Amino acid sequence: MAGDEPVRLRGHHLLCLLTYKGLGYSPGFVAGMTATAGRLAAGTMAEIVEDPDDICAPLCCVEEHPHCHEATVPERDRRALFLIAAVLGRPLMAGDRLVLDQDIRVRLRAAYRDGAFEAACALCEWQPLCRDIAASDYAGTLFHSPDEPA
Repeated sequence: MAGDEPVRLRGHHLLCLLTYKGLGYSPGFVAGMTATAGRLAAGTMAEIVEDPDDICAPLCCVEEHPHCHEATVPERDRRALFLIAAVLGRPLMAGDRLVLDQDIRVRLRAAYRDGAFEAACALCEWQPLCRDIAASDYAGTLFHSPDEPA
């Protein structure tokens, strides 16, 4: 999808996508995350951002206390980017762009399953569910290309 605008993506959402099965904080969040997972799996470029991204930005104006403004979120983003950069063997910070192709998804999922991202996910209420999904070899997740096993 060469002509598409890049998907604006927070650091910790890179990790959330790995175990995403269609669950979330609200119907709006689920819709945004599902659409984003599909675009990224189809090859749309991701641009790392520090503020609300394409998943959570639409919710900021409709939810009274959106999750993306919690004090723990920027720290989770920083930790996630630091740990993802180590797995990918390259720096990764706000403004960087990358395509989250099958090779990157496989590498990040293997690292997630092995516990490489525990520090980034430590404050997240979804961590137990995500651990279970990783332990099930990511069965039923939505972030994959059409020709890639789910």
